[in-house]
Amino acid sequence: MATLRLNQRRVDALKPRKSAYDIRDRSLKGFGVRVLPSGARRYFIHSQHDGQRVWKIVGDAGSIGTDEARSRARTLLAAIRKGDDDAAAAPTDTPFETVADEVFRRYARNWKPSTLKVNRGYYRNHILPWFAGRPISEIAAHDVQLWFASLHQTPVTADRSAPVLSVIMRQAEVYGYRPEGSNPCAGIKRYRRKGRERFLSAAEMRRLGQVLARHEADHPQAVAVIRLLLLTGCRVGEIVTLKWRDYREGKLFLRDSKTGPRTVWLSSPARAILDGLPRAAAWVFPSPLTRGCLHAVTVGRSWHRVRAEADLCDVRLHDLRHTYASTALAQGETVLTIGRLLGHRSPATTLKYTHMSDAQVREASDAVGAVLVEG
Repeated sequence: MATLRLNQRRVDALKPRKSAYDIRDRSLKGFGVRVLPSGARRYFIHSQHDGQRVWKIVGDAGSIGTDEARSRARTLLAAIRKGDDDAAAAPTDTPFETVADEVFRRYARNWKPSTLKVNRGYYRNHILPWFAGRPISEIAAHDVQLWFASLHQTPVTADRSAPVLSVIMRQAEVYGYRPEGSNPCAGIKRYRRKGRERFLSAAEMRRLGQVLARHEADHPQAVAVIRLLLLTGCRVGEIVTLKWRDYREGKLFLRDSKTGPRTVWLSSPARAILDGLPRAAAWVFPSPLTRGCLHAVTVGRSWHRVRAEADLCDVRLHDLRHTYASTALAQGETVLTIGRLLGHRSPATTLKYTHMSDAQVREASDAVGAVLVEG
């Protein structure tokens, strides 16, 4: 880390970079200035007391001069060494919720609107009540571990809240509220949850097809959506928000998805479903009540009726995506190919969607055993 004899001229001359960086003062150990990508500069102190690292903001370089900042830093450092907690508490220590609000305001563009809405919910309901009012710079790994343990009865909530807290802490470093490399969320191990391997067997798919045929006259849109989910592996939101301009050349050109824009290659049965639908609106599945598209909740209601009649009460709509992936695997497609069909960025994600039936595993075991015996 660079060191300089800080003075006003040198601090004013520091240029922002793509990431925040620190310059330590050569004359006062523990005192320095952080330069943020925005160009803002914040004076800080960094010291050790009773085996704990202490990092506090002294002030903004736009509000106080270097000499005043060094004087404040000297007072704070002396108080910390004496163990005077009251004197060491810097008045500029920013509360957790203030920084979190700034993170949501500035970092929101990195999240899709739906993801932002979900993350705000986890923050408001499960993170803020625990950390509200605490100085952001004083939250340590032990505090985060206690918070994470407090959510042990809702492991899914804990696992999904932890990344949100980690983003807040990481951006707190970028914005100059915490020292670099101090993210207290690092190393948290997520709760182990039993994997859900649910996909339709051939017999279940036949039952589902029969029930869908019976419901088609009364609920043509919902039935078409469900069939397309099974035939494309798409998510519900990707199908109900389709516009006719997205369907051309035998493919779907999704303007937006969980992983961004992507192309969905359609099979002949999938194309036949779309070609048989009326084109009375811009939406492929227009809502009968609004000028928008069919709502996913409406499809969900129809699915609950269909799955009950087909004796598939434990099957979610999202399991049709698992079924699509597992069928592709059974037909000999590679994980990379299936990942492209599903729009995954990582093969590790695709592996969560591909499941093999007991019969397939048994056949594979017999085939390997036969080769080894013959060898």
